[in-house]
Amino acid sequence: MSGKVRKSLEKKYKNNRDREIEILEEILRWIKVTSIPQVKKLLLDLLQSDEEKIAYHRSNGRSSREVARFAGVRHGAIAKWWKIWIRAGIAESISVRRGKRAKRIFSLEDFGIEVPSLKKIKHKKEKSEVSTQEGPKRGRRES
Repeated sequence: MSGKVRKSLEKKYKNNRDREIEILEEILRWIKVTSIPQVKKLLLDLLQSDEEKIAYHRSNGRSSREVARFAGVRHGAIAKWWKIWIRAGIAESISVRRGKRAKRIFSLEDFGIEVPSLKKIKHKKEKSEVSTQEGPKRGRRES
């Protein structure tokens, strides 16, 4: 094959490849736009508590103990949540030296979902503990 023919074929191949990439990028844009409502609903369905939202947000390759500390829960809860999230497709399993961890796929902020702070959770827990310790309030009986 002559050098001229080869250059012509390479140019044609490059142009075809560039066009395929453009089409794939356009398809990806459409998929993202049409999927946002479904993904947001899935995230809200699976991450109902503030602790779950914090744990999901912090699940970026950290250990279950680290994530548990951020979320204010036991690491067993994190391991359970990770399994649910991986099965649901909102996290991916990653292998590490001592086993598996989860890495979130989506950013909650990208879907307009607020990531609560740990301070808010502690404050809510303290309030509920105080109200349960006080017991039910008894009204006076009128005679």
